[in-house]
Amino acid sequence: MTEEKKEALAAIEARKELICNVADHIWEYAELSLQEFKSAALYCEVLEKEGFRVKKGISGIETAFSASYGSGRPVIGLLAEYDALSGLSQIAGCTEEKPLKEGGSGHGCGHNILGAGAMAAAFGVKAYLEQNQTAGTVILYGCPGEEGGAAKAFMARDGVWKNLDAALTWHPDDVNEVATGSSNACIQTQYKFHGTASHAAGAPELGRSALDAVELMNTGVQYLREHMSDKARIHYAITDAGGCSPNVVQAKASVLYMVRSNHVAEAVELQKRVDKIAQGAALMTETTFEKKFIDGVADTISNFALERVLYRNYEELGVPSYTDEENAFADTLCKTYMGNDRIPGVAAEHDETAREQVAAMQKACGHSMNAFLAPLYQKNAFQAGSTDVGDVSWLTPTAQIHVAAWPNGCPGHSWQNVSCDRTEIGHKAAVHAGKVLAAAAIDLFNQPEILKEAREEFEKRTAAGFVSPVPADAVPTIPD
Repeated sequence: MTEEKKEALAAIEARKELICNVADHIWEYAELSLQEFKSAALYCEVLEKEGFRVKKGISGIETAFSASYGSGRPVIGLLAEYDALSGLSQIAGCTEEKPLKEGGSGHGCGHNILGAGAMAAAFGVKAYLEQNQTAGTVILYGCPGEEGGAAKAFMARDGVWKNLDAALTWHPDDVNEVATGSSNACIQTQYKFHGTASHAAGAPELGRSALDAVELMNTGVQYLREHMSDKARIHYAITDAGGCSPNVVQAKASVLYMVRSNHVAEAVELQKRVDKIAQGAALMTETTFEKKFIDGVADTISNFALERVLYRNYEELGVPSYTDEENAFADTLCKTYMGNDRIPGVAAEHDETAREQVAAMQKACGHSMNAFLAPLYQKNAFQAGSTDVGDVSWLTPTAQIHVAAWPNGCPGHSWQNVSCDRTEIGHKAAVHAGKVLAAAAIDLFNQPEILKEAREEFEKRTAAGFVSPVPADAVPTIPD
């Protein structure tokens, strides 16, 4: 490892207490999407004190920010998230489900440590730029609403990511690996139907049922499923059935739809067909409806060149290690859910040889915390979920890593994740992620040929052009 990297990583280590304190405060706040006011304020305060130039309200989103240091090119972006999930309040470090606050929120996706780890990387890159007096800029982006609101997608629509030479990020997981592969594009829309109330027995002919419109729309979408790509998905939830009195014709009803496809342009076209079904349902029932765009995200574009840089640095730095007490906690926690015997990671999922390698490493590890680095996988891969990191990847070369923060097979969006996220296991993941990202970013500053290779690959993969799933007049919002 070069001396300049050692100095940058030492700067992260020197701020370890600060990084972990920020992660713990964000965990305590547990603020939902687009409501992360305390979390964003804390990040801005800390980053300003650390010498970053902070801008607030990026893309008109109150809880979005950027924090930059340096000048000139290359410009490397780091992505932070900090929103929580409803109903997942949980006492930290506990192996039983015990809400900290009944009905409260919790960081079931680990965004409290995700943001802190990205900030740690920014600290390391800033130290490198300071110590070496070299040209270049690092920007930490505070990206709210990943779980609902998709701030990165709105920022993509506004062209925020186009100025970057590369973007790097990470996510907590149950495995240490360099992530790769595509994901689903996803568009979320709420339809609010309006009809006319009437007595359902005494004067049914005077009523126009909004609930009928919702049900007819759902039926129409069921028939659409036969005529869409087998990689597309459509989900819905009736969010307002119009009341609980069956003897009243429901004058209002609403339904929330998610339209997914593995290519964003296809998702946009499929969404148009769903809109037509809503129009048809309104026509059949003589009702009206309002369409409310909630959010939309694009599929993810891999960048093998950046992934190789991340892997080389991950290999050099190794993975977090755990005390006997930490392993005992994780081993007990993993008994509280099914699937704790899975073979983890994208490589194991798509390649039989890699699967055997990971299984052997898992066995040698001997504990539920996967204290090993999974093999690098650079072939086609697909994950059915969705993330607004995808929108970033359509506008600049983007790559990310996973760092083990939860025991093997731990289900996403669970109380078990919340329990881990404010322990030393979670702290170690955040600090280590910051070091890997910082070390990789330093390579990008020092070796322009890597950025050139990454850009050439990016241009080929995105030749079809970016179709934003976010309408030009849409503003970030959450469902009613």
